[in-house]
Amino acid sequence: MEYVIEMLNITKEFPGIKACDNVTLQLKSGEVHALLGENGAGKSTLMSVLFGLYHAEEGQIKVHGNVENIKSPLDANRLHIGMVHQHFKLVHNFTVAENIVLGMEDTKYGFLSMDGAIERINELSEKYKLKIDPNAKIEDISVGMQQRVEILKMLYRDAEILIFDEPTAVLTPQEIDELMKILRDLIKEDKSIILITHKLDEIKAVADRCTVLRKGKYIGTVDVKETSKEKMAEMMVGRKVSFEVDKKPATPGSTILKVDKLTKKSDTDKNVFTDVSFEIKAGEIFCLAGIEGNGQTQIIEAITGLANFSSGKVEFNGNDISGFSIRKRTLSGIGHIPEDRHKHGLVLNYTMKENMVLQTYFTDEFQRYGFLKFDAINKKADDLIQRFDVRSGQGRESIARGMSGGNQQKVIVAREMDRLPDLLIAVQPTRGLDVGAIEYIHDQLIKHRDSGKSVLLVSLELDEVLNVSDRIAVVHGGEIMAIVNTDETTKEQLGLYMAGSH
Repeated sequence: MEYVIEMLNITKEFPGIKACDNVTLQLKSGEVHALLGENGAGKSTLMSVLFGLYHAEEGQIKVHGNVENIKSPLDANRLHIGMVHQHFKLVHNFTVAENIVLGMEDTKYGFLSMDGAIERINELSEKYKLKIDPNAKIEDISVGMQQRVEILKMLYRDAEILIFDEPTAVLTPQEIDELMKILRDLIKEDKSIILITHKLDEIKAVADRCTVLRKGKYIGTVDVKETSKEKMAEMMVGRKVSFEVDKKPATPGSTILKVDKLTKKSDTDKNVFTDVSFEIKAGEIFCLAGIEGNGQTQIIEAITGLANFSSGKVEFNGNDISGFSIRKRTLSGIGHIPEDRHKHGLVLNYTMKENMVLQTYFTDEFQRYGFLKFDAINKKADDLIQRFDVRSGQGRESIARGMSGGNQQKVIVAREMDRLPDLLIAVQPTRGLDVGAIEYIHDQLIKHRDSGKSVLLVSLELDEVLNVSDRIAVVHGGEIMAIVNTDETTKEQLGLYMAGSH
């Protein structure tokens, strides 16, 4: 059997952790090969070894049967290996075309010559149906479009072996469907693909075979058509996983949050959101659902104090908090799991323990006369690590930047839920998490509700919306289309509201 890539007995260590422990992966020509595992199982590390970002301590890599020493991404490009990273590597104030040719620029008399490049980019985007404007700036295009730029970057360098690291973590359902079509088109053009993911539906939709890693070790490779989602989930987590959320009916109490006629005008005098009104009771999970970009993000920013609004008011526990600072809102009992964990959720260069007390370091529990109590902080961090199963190389001393995306998310969830806020605002709380961690976070949200607190959930995943929430407000174009009880609605009905039909 001729494999295009063979990674044999790869071992890669970091301080305090074997990220990959004797792992083997074999990619056939013309297949989509899924690499499945929990957050921190070693998937990205393994692919970073193949792409030359890391160097393995043991094992060998064969490309088309020849043993290769891949020292850097330049070596990988020379061997026609390309990679789209989970957090895109793009220069935001450059154009699409400038990002694609970066490092391979054509010059004429010492000046950048883009004409040939733009022509080739247009040919490639036509051939692979990646419709994109080469002259658009990265900062002006959607995340889904940025991903296409990353794909074109690989194709421009003649990559034949394409690695996708969690490519759907930041995409809307519509963009995910588009991406799946693109993957199928790439396979028709004789490319071979390795797809890192922990979304079982996607593996079922496009993959031929699937290799499973758990805690850095190789568990096995299965044929996707012949293996159930339940079986793959069990291989990945090491136990049976329930896809059903177990919850009793809600028993709503008094009103915790009241949003009254909130409106925000943009600089162009167009409304970002208009007349948004809803109430959330104690003991319920209320969900703002909608397709990305319809104003949910801005409504949450208005409630949490990250941004202001033009008119209307926000009442929390009977008090008008419209003029409160962010800290004052936090201290009055609001917790916030933000949408962008890097921008608003963590200080990436801080340790895990420092991130865990970001909301509370100034309280008597963690400081005395202005000096931090490190023993108390260490104890709190160890307790949260254990309760929320946060995995990293050096425990509480791990730098947040070096942790896997899913474990970064767990740090934020642990910090916000531990304070037992009256209102927990959870925006995409399970984005980028594996099935085991999703199951855990859903349980935590429901426990929070059952303890008489309230949850404002924002999610793009319809399954999550229907499984977890008690009531749903659907947002479209900055307006609330409908507020429905979850047990009285269907996926199709929600889809119609999301598309803007009343």
